[in-house]
Amino acid sequence: DGKPSLSGVWEIPYVPDMAKSGRAQPGSTPAQIGPGALPFTAWGAQEFKNYDPAKFDYTAHCLPMGWTRQMNTPMPIEIMQEPNRIAILFEAWQTFKVIPTDGRSHPQNPDPTWMGNSVGHWEGDTLVVDSVGFNDKTRLDTIGHPHSDQMHVVERLTRTDPMHIAYEVTITDPKAYTAPFTNKRIFTLKPEWELMEYSCEENNKDFYEGHVK
Repeated sequence: DGKPSLSGVWEIPYVPDMAKSGRAQPGSTPAQIGPGALPFTAWGAQEFKNYDPAKFDYTAHCLPMGWTRQMNTPMPIEIMQEPNRIAILFEAWQTFKVIPTDGRSHPQNPDPTWMGNSVGHWEGDTLVVDSVGFNDKTRLDTIGHPHSDQMHVVERLTRTDPMHIAYEVTITDPKAYTAPFTNKRIFTLKPEWELMEYSCEENNKDFYEGHVK
């Protein structure tokens, strides 16, 4: 169809802290962005301060990671591309996301979900994925940056050469952050890899008996 293929198994970099490779959008205050800092609102700063995964990390209870944290894992993904939709299969949590690229828009009042509602379109050779309709039960990354149900995620995937995808994600959430911010990274094709089985077990004794914090 004249579009580059994104299909394949891709090694994606582990991003436990989106602030360390994030950059501010034009118009935001430069001092608000830097290593370890994102442009918090008062609500967002308090949410981040209160987060203590040693007391409760939802992923340790096998709850869904959420869209952004899923893309930040150190485990590979597989992209399956068809003319009118793209599916992303995640080794982590052994879950998936189907992204229609048939020109549809978001529903007017999407039910809030863990992974949100996503639609895609092409801008030249770049796939743009637009996602809304999130619940507020997840975190952006391992370190625990918060988001609200107002979060809007825009991702751009560009096949820069046979072995790489340039990935850029922009987070907009007026409840949690005073300005949008962007994070960039590179995916590497692994033709010899296959996704492995991932099993998250509830009632994990290592967690409940304090061996894992």
